[in-house]
Amino acid sequence: MLGAFKTFANSVNAIFKSNQLDEASIEELEALLYTSDFGTEVVELIIQEIKERYSKSKSIEAIHPESIAREVIAEKLKGSEAPFKLPFQDKPKIVILIGVNGAGKTTTAAKLAHKVKELGGSVLLSACDTFRAAANEQIKSWAESLNIEIISSHHGADSAAVAYDSLLAAKNRNHDLLIIDTAGRLHTKKNLMHELEKLNRVLKKQEPNLELDHWLVIDGSIGSNSIDQAKAFHSVVPLNGLIVTKLDGTSRGGSLVGIYDALKIPIYFVGTGEKPEDLHSFSIHQYIDALFKNS
Repeated sequence: MLGAFKTFANSVNAIFKSNQLDEASIEELEALLYTSDFGTEVVELIIQEIKERYSKSKSIEAIHPESIAREVIAEKLKGSEAPFKLPFQDKPKIVILIGVNGAGKTTTAAKLAHKVKELGGSVLLSACDTFRAAANEQIKSWAESLNIEIISSHHGADSAAVAYDSLLAAKNRNHDLLIIDTAGRLHTKKNLMHELEKLNRVLKKQEPNLELDHWLVIDGSIGSNSIDQAKAFHSVVPLNGLIVTKLDGTSRGGSLVGIYDALKIPIYFVGTGEKPEDLHSFSIHQYIDALFKNS
């Protein structure tokens, strides 16, 4: 499911080949953990626990540093797994995918739609990235190849109007899930962030109690910058889901721990490739195994 993360996998145990704990090995481990974007608190917890256990046993083999790191990371991710199961309590469930350009949002929308079909559900895609003509064509191509219904409009159309038309269609056609693919936006661009707020207002105008899920799609390879992105988006719309993409080829997967630790946003899926089936439910156990798997 998840492949081994590059470079990190073999490095932890290699640091302690001498079976001794000294300042050089501690500094090397700290550098490795920071490079992997685990964040200060996680790094300090791992180092502290290793030091305390070593002071009692005086043997690296006895304390097994990799196991300590696994324990700390697992504890930090406790509660992060988010089951995605049909049937949903209310139909249609509405998931609005947001994120920056290049995070893999449109591809993720198609993968999520494919996942719902595999589970026996019905799904409607809403092409609300009306800023880029290429994005509209991309999601329509995905919908055609996967035989998924889609609501779209022309380049430059009002994305909020497209979203509202999609909601009406999803209700009339009794779909289980409506996936709204929004335009990629930098969290620093106020006009685009305001457009996202407008989309939410329009959807709730006729139904004030309508439940909207806002899932952030984030590139797992950008490291600690992803934490700043998540915080910025969370300040505009209440995020209640996370999908982390591109985890198959990065040494910086530790940022996933930092995002969850900072915001406690449940992690629904991780993306590990470009194929429709390369979207997997997040599992703490599988994530940690991939992190420490020898490559």
